[in-house]
Amino acid sequence: MGAHNRWLMISVGLGILLNPLNSSMISVAIARLQNVYRLDFTVVSWMIFSFYIASAIAQPVMGKASDLFGRKKIFLTGLVVSFVASLLAPLSPNFGWLIVFRIVQSIGTSMMVAVGMALVRIHITEKQATALSVLSIFLSGAAAIGPFIGGVLLHYWDWSAIFLINIPFVVASLLLAWRMIPNDESAASVTQNMSFRKWLELIDATGIVLFAVGLVALLVGLLSAKSSGHASWWHIMVGGIGLVALGAFVRHELKTTSPFIPLRTFGKYPAMTWVNIEFMLVNVLFYSLFFGLPSYLQMVRHISEFHTGMLMLSLGLCSLIVSPLAGRWIDHSGPRPALLASAILMTFGSLWLVMFNQDSQIVSVCVALAAFGISNGLNNVGMQAALFKSSPKEIIGVASGLFNTSRYLGTILSSLLISIVMGDTFSTEGLQVLGMILTTISLSLVLMSWRRESRQAGES
Repeated sequence: MGAHNRWLMISVGLGILLNPLNSSMISVAIARLQNVYRLDFTVVSWMIFSFYIASAIAQPVMGKASDLFGRKKIFLTGLVVSFVASLLAPLSPNFGWLIVFRIVQSIGTSMMVAVGMALVRIHITEKQATALSVLSIFLSGAAAIGPFIGGVLLHYWDWSAIFLINIPFVVASLLLAWRMIPNDESAASVTQNMSFRKWLELIDATGIVLFAVGLVALLVGLLSAKSSGHASWWHIMVGGIGLVALGAFVRHELKTTSPFIPLRTFGKYPAMTWVNIEFMLVNVLFYSLFFGLPSYLQMVRHISEFHTGMLMLSLGLCSLIVSPLAGRWIDHSGPRPALLASAILMTFGSLWLVMFNQDSQIVSVCVALAAFGISNGLNNVGMQAALFKSSPKEIIGVASGLFNTSRYLGTILSSLLISIVMGDTFSTEGLQVLGMILTTISLSLVLMSWRRESRQAGES
């Protein structure tokens, strides 16, 4: 690989790592933000909801936009948007404005993720698989060490540092990308002949609005009812609006020629559908621990952000170490044995939460984190391999988009689950209830993987 290609990879890698880094650093900052703004977890959890809802919408939209306006333009625009959001977020006059800048940050970082892999795939022709695996390390590595970085920043500075830390990455990526990413000459001629109305139809603006309104309204209705302790007519009305909007979204997606989420694909390929369901459940499990445990450690056991970040590092390191080993195992035996082992490990980690109490040693937290970290390393490779195995080659682009949507839905559901179980106050009892629910989900994954293994053994 030549020097130019190496610098191209570095410029893209520094940009795409911002999305997973910012999605994971926030896990150790939730408790601090609750204290700063005098809010309960249900409200502060919108820092998580808003980021993932915006990412779920922005990444497929920006992928389409890059075909029209050019991948370099979208990547550079994403860097500028991320720079502005990271600079202004610490100046937010209230929590509402912080959420706004968090959404803008999510859109900016999603623009880079949406086109980063495509840039490498198009412009690096030698050792392409190696180049893509290096970018995957940028993505998974940033997510893995995010809580540790967040803990260090909060220990030595304040919550504003988790936004300002983005600026050197953005500036370095911008300077390199400006020079290293080749210009898109063909995109301009495409956009000149396309009207704004045609562009809205292409990205399915109606579907995006219905999806966003439905999801946000349903979450607001559910979380408000939980926070107040009863479901008033207002909560029912808002939740009802959400359900109606989501119903209209499903109907629209089944009819439109360019759907935002191609739902008909699920009906045509049931094996791929089950992979997406499993992936969504995996993310509910992983992110329930990822977002719930740091807040519990800080608010109930009074562990500092720094030491919480250190504990969470055991999860990230296990995941990073296991991922390449999982690749070799899956190449030899297929994805299902690894996914079965992952489900069993998640069951073990979930049962640990059930048994954890006020007298338990904090160091034992590493046992659950290691179990979830190893399982995450297996899932990172196994689920992707299962997707490729269950999806026809001609729809692999659509399948990858649906796969990412399943990831974001699982993450959103995990935050909703934590908010409903924990409510306004974290407690050991709440953690145990969360563990019971996660154990049930993980056991269902064990059953799904076991049945799939038995079915494949019978067919062979």
